[in-house]
Amino acid sequence: MNSPSQTAVDAYALRVTARLTHATEELPYDITERLRAARMQALDKRKKPMAQAVCRAETATVLVGAGGAAVLGRGGDEGNWWRALVSAVPVAALLVGLFFVNMAQDQTVAAEIAEVDAALLTDDLPPSAYADPGFLQFIKTSSPGQ
Repeated sequence: MNSPSQTAVDAYALRVTARLTHATEELPYDITERLRAARMQALDKRKKPMAQAVCRAETATVLVGAGGAAVLGRGGDEGNWWRALVSAVPVAALLVGLFFVNMAQDQTVAAEIAEVDAALLTDDLPPSAYADPGFLQFIKTSSPGQ
């Protein structure tokens, strides 16, 4: 059942289509034929099922209509190991990059700890300096190499 607002929208749509239909009678023949062809193309595109419009590439993950349900799956080749290997290369490169970043961070942390240890072993400091939370910052700012 239509609500009052839906009825008003429908009435407005009917008035607009009547105006457009009346205005098309004054257009030249070639323009009306182009408009008719455009309408036919739009209707053809609208009637195509979802499964035909979405399946574009063999290797991409596609959305396939299966009895009214949408299913994700690989298009075409199920047993092509070469494509699986090629798609694993970026993941392997990412893992190698993460490994090297982790190694660099570990070396940086080890160098900072070694710097603190060297300062502790070579300087005469009061015991309260070891408990100070800003001790590491003090060592970094007061080192003679900087």
